[in-house]
Parts: sequence; C-alpha cells; structure tokens
Amino acid sequence: MTDSLGWRRTFGVLVPSTNTSVQPEFDAMRPAGVTNHISRIRIPNIPLASDEDFGKLIELIVEAQDEALESVLSCEPDHIVLGISAETFWDGAAASQDLKKRLEDKAGLPVTMGADACHAALATLGVKRIGVITPYFPIGDRNVARFFEESGIAVPRIRGLSCESPVAIARVPAQTLVETVRAVDDDDVDAIVQVGTNLAFAATAAQVEIWLGKPVIAINTAIYWHALRSAGITDVVAGFGPLLARH
Repeated sequence: MTDSLGWRRTFGVLVPSTNTSVQPEFDAMRPAGVTNHISRIRIPNIPLASDEDFGKLIELIVEAQDEALESVLSCEPDHIVLGISAETFWDGAAASQDLKKRLEDKAGLPVTMGADACHAALATLGVKRIGVITPYFPIGDRNVARFFEESGIAVPRIRGLSCESPVAIARVPAQTLVETVRAVDDDDVDAIVQVGTNLAFAATAAQVEIWLGKPVIAINTAIYWHALRSAGITDVVAGFGPLLARH
C-alpha cells in the first residue's frame, strides 16, 4: 500500500539534534506527494574552539548516527537523506563512498548525502572550479577541499567561519554569509558552494546568484534536489536557484 500523504516518496531524513535549518528548508522545497520524516542524531551542543573540538564533534555524530537511522527506518521510508555535511566529506572521496555504501547496506534503501549531491550538482552545471564557504574550523575546510579535489573539482579558495558551537551555526546571519561569498569569489572560480547543513542559506543563495552572475549552490538545496531527482521526481520548485528550476 502507498503512504497516504507521501504517495510519491517518503524521505527518512537524518539530522544532528543541534540542527534547526535542515527541516524547515527541506519542507520549503517539498513537492506535493513527498514527505520528510526527521530523525535526530542525538549530540550535545559542545563548545567549539579548535580543530580538536571539531574532530570530536564528528566522532559524536558517527557514534550516534546508527541509532537515528534505525529509528527512522521504523516508519518504512522509501529513501534515506542525510541532512549532515562534514561527515560526508571526511577523509576524501573514497571514504565518502564507503560511508554511503555502509548506510545503504544497513538501511536497504538508497541514500543521498551532501558530498555526492554537491558533486552531482556541479557536474550538472558544468562547474570545475569553486569557491567554498563553511561554518567549520580549518580541519573541516581541509576535508571539504580534499573531497572536491579528489573528485576533479579545483578549490582555489575556501573560507570557514569557525562557529563556536553546533547550534551557533544556525544563528549566522544572512549578511555574514553574503559577505563570505564575496570573499571567496573571483575570476578563477566558476561557482560558489556553501556546505554545513545548519547554515540557513537555501533561499539567500538563489538571491545572491542573481547579482553574482554565477551559480551559488547551497548544500541543503543540492541534497534535496539530488534526492528528488534520484527518485524520478522532476517537479520545478521556485525560489531555490537553477537546480530545482529545471526538470
């Protein structure tokens, strides 16, 4: 039998418990007949002041992730979507694919992740050189750059905001994000990519793209676009840039 509200697709969405941006942004992009079912990866809102602290945060997410996956599987979703960013870039392209395979094997379902969604978005747009903005400390930035470079995408510049806690990421104002886009933009990049799923940037990215004159990809938009298109859902969703504006 088909789900009454999610008659086209039910997405089981994993997010860190500190994340307040993924759920509203995904819901804003949701076409009729698609439903999002959030499962929160329980982590503390630890203070972040160094690479070591940020590495510990990744460890906490990894340790708690399987419990959240098992929880959301009980509603029998059609597809798993990771509303997580840093973990999917960690240790490069091969490690990212290993993570995806492990989750798909455990869930018995297709899995969409931030790293491969961004790579697919860049391939769709024909982009090979990017500027990147993140909420991370330098260790996170290095892992993001490594993933893209191992995937054939040059990263001439990357700027991390070194947010002071996981919750603080969601409190970065739009103006700061716009200023950071300006800081990583130059003639040697073809697009801007924002990572860090707790940065609320999906709608702002679409607005920035208009005056910047080049693609600005918000990771939450890339993730949701990739999940929809992987499921064969090609609806146009206005207000979130060129990925969702095309069939």
